[in-house]
Amino acid sequence: MAPESPMPETAETTANLWPLALYAALVLVTAAGMLLVSYVLGPRQNRARPPEPYESGMVPTGSARPRIAVEFYLVAVFFVIFDLEAVFIFAWATAVREVGWAGYLEILLFIAILIVGLIYLWRQGALDWGPVAERGRPRERPTEE
Repeated sequence: MAPESPMPETAETTANLWPLALYAALVLVTAAGMLLVSYVLGPRQNRARPPEPYESGMVPTGSARPRIAVEFYLVAVFFVIFDLEAVFIFAWATAVREVGWAGYLEILLFIAILIVGLIYLWRQGALDWGPVAERGRPRERPTEE
């Protein structure tokens, strides 16, 4: 027979939870204190003119939504794709002794597929940013009629 606990289980559980309750109270008091201090010490805004975005003390110029060339997005997508290859190769490198020759051949196949993909992108011109004349492609000559 197990010895009886001096406190009932609910009282013991409640006694063990007081640090959590104290922590939650301190978090709430700290958050409320930060909001109160920023409200009291913060600058007052004059609503006579429409609000403008804050640009680190600089007067904003131009639109906040400029048009960005599609090449920037392509570079971002290529970065994500080829950065993921590094994650897979790192995972393989940590287990290289356990996977043996089969793992070595699999990583070679994986890298070969990535190289084929990179060559394909290169040949399609996805990595070229300059005008057509600068890409090494021949210019189209105007036809004489």
